[in-house]
Amino acid sequence: MGHRLSKIYTRTGDDGTTGLGDGTRVPKNSARVEAYGTADELNSAIGVLLAVPSLPADVADCLTEIQHELFDLGGELCIPGHRMIQAHHVERLEKALDLFNDSLPPLKEFILPGGGPGAAACHMARAIARRAERRVWTLAQSETVAPEVTQYLNRLSDLLFVLARVIARYENGTEVLWRHDRTRK
Repeated sequence: MGHRLSKIYTRTGDDGTTGLGDGTRVPKNSARVEAYGTADELNSAIGVLLAVPSLPADVADCLTEIQHELFDLGGELCIPGHRMIQAHHVERLEKALDLFNDSLPPLKEFILPGGGPGAAACHMARAIARRAERRVWTLAQSETVAPEVTQYLNRLSDLLFVLARVIARYENGTEVLWRHDRTRK
């Protein structure tokens, strides 16, 4: 691996630009920077989720692997033309989705984000995953993005929804259901 940063501040970004992984300088608000920045935010949200005490071990293991893959995904977005996320990464998420979803009862109502600290943090990560996917689609309108990147983020948001359901049941034994028939005051 290349050199490590020994000095954290460089002042090179003071003009509103940042360096991509290939050395190119781009505006900090470019679609590419927004895409990999939101992937980084998603990875951080999963880190917050993993900091919740007593997550089920299989959920924690799954999320830890996802953090590594999200770092790879961010690297792919940071280096134009670089490929890290492949079809087998998407397939792994689909297998995890099927495995975790099989133990859950069918949905009959909408679920509110909540149900305990872990479930709420998982719902937050899910919402950020959806935003990351939107940011990558924005980038894909003007630059080439491998289809596996958007597929990965799409499956990941689905998996995080299912994991939120699993965690809510683990924490509280139930989920917070939206009540469409409540009376308004």
